[in-house]
Amino acid sequence: MPEKLLSRPFVLASLATFTHGMAFALFIHFPGFLEDLGATEVIIGLIVGFAAVASILVRPVVGRLMDQRGRRPLILFGNGLNLVALLLYLTIEQIDGWVYAIRIVHGLSEAILFTVLFTFAADWVPERKRTQGLALFGVSGMLPIALAGVLGDVVLNRWDFDVFFLVAAGFALSSLLLSLPLRDAPHLSEQPPARGFVESITGIHLLPLWWITFVFSFVLTAYFTFLKTFVNETGVGSVGLFFAFYAGTAITLRLTLGWVPDRIGPKRALMPAMLFLAAGLVVLSGATTDSAVALAGVLCGTGHGYTFPILYALTITRARVAERGAAMAVYTGLFDVGTLVGGPILGVTIRWFSYDAMFLTAAGFVVVGLGLFALWDRESLVPRS
Repeated sequence: MPEKLLSRPFVLASLATFTHGMAFALFIHFPGFLEDLGATEVIIGLIVGFAAVASILVRPVVGRLMDQRGRRPLILFGNGLNLVALLLYLTIEQIDGWVYAIRIVHGLSEAILFTVLFTFAADWVPERKRTQGLALFGVSGMLPIALAGVLGDVVLNRWDFDVFFLVAAGFALSSLLLSLPLRDAPHLSEQPPARGFVESITGIHLLPLWWITFVFSFVLTAYFTFLKTFVNETGVGSVGLFFAFYAGTAITLRLTLGWVPDRIGPKRALMPAMLFLAAGLVVLSGATTDSAVALAGVLCGTGHGYTFPILYALTITRARVAERGAAMAVYTGLFDVGTLVGGPILGVTIRWFSYDAMFLTAAGFVVVGLGLFALWDRESLVPRS
């Protein structure tokens, strides 16, 4: 195992993830593009979530290929496919089957990149600093959330969505170029052969983790998918304001207090982290001022800032090293499942009730989900490599 945290592969992977993350996070504004084309909240939820269908289907293949062939080939392929997908958005003129086809291509590229880059980074993190190292790597994914929201506001206020998609494609090209020097960690070749995909991901030590990761991903859909239309309808706050405070808080915590979960134990830190997330959703449900939206961003950012690296580290710890690719395929894939399930459900909640009811529903799901996880995951059963 590597002993140095800021190794060259780790830093390069972080930069590639940052630029890829900028291309991805700009799509916080994508619901606005669909709304301009006449899509309702329900249709927006379906289209945004549709990329998750392709993403979910390809994850098992990506996981097995990583464990069998290594990380680098998939990183390069995923970056190339992502660049093509982003350029294809320039051809959309109306809501029809072509939109869904492009979302499939985009979903495939995102599935590959998120799974492989996060697995690659985990391969280069020292075991004794796992949660801290993965939290630090996660900054490369959180920083785009802060910057892309504001950048998207600037681009769309001055130009149109054609320029917006070209900016996203530019970041995708940068990610591809930064990925060219990456090489797999040498210790991976020393591990015993992996078992079958299903056997690798269905251990009793992993199933409760999949549940709480699904809860987390479902809840993220509330604001990653619907904050843009919430702002448009209510006139309260802005996408850039919320995500600047959201990501700024998460990044600050990871840089200054990222060691806390390693010190007190990841599971012990998980519950308060997710309750901060629920509190932010409650504040967002009653937000009538810009300051309330900013406060919601701080609370949700605190929750995300700790929850993601904790679940990330628990996945890496509980999976066998030779089966890490399969486990990470499931972990990252659950964020697509959350979007696929959460988008339509929360969209219907808005349609039948209100944005307030939608945010409160998401907050309640956090509490229920945590309770079930606490009952289910009574022991930390970690397999030996």
